[in-house]
Amino acid sequence: MKAYVLSLAALPLAACATTGGDMTSPSAGGGICEADALQTYVGQKADADIGAKILAESGAKTLRWGAPGTMWTMDYREDRVNVRYDAAMIITEVKCG
Repeated sequence: MKAYVLSLAALPLAACATTGGDMTSPSAGGGICEADALQTYVGQKADADIGAKILAESGAKTLRWGAPGTMWTMDYREDRVNVRYDAAMIITEVKCG
């Protein structure tokens, strides 16, 4: 019974582990993000395959998706590429940070 209660207590903490439409994907990369060449992805459909291509081509270690209406922290990370998309799942912005 004690284990059951403890597992229920941890459930709200697990909910805090992800935020709405902000999906972060780690990569085997690990370098500094370069987004200039990635602007060709603006206007394309946002999906896992495109995300993997953006991450690989950026040189970044982490990809962060930005769903419509979601807020992001203002911390700057040179090893992260950020991809925002609209309600139609069309990429509207690709930038580092």
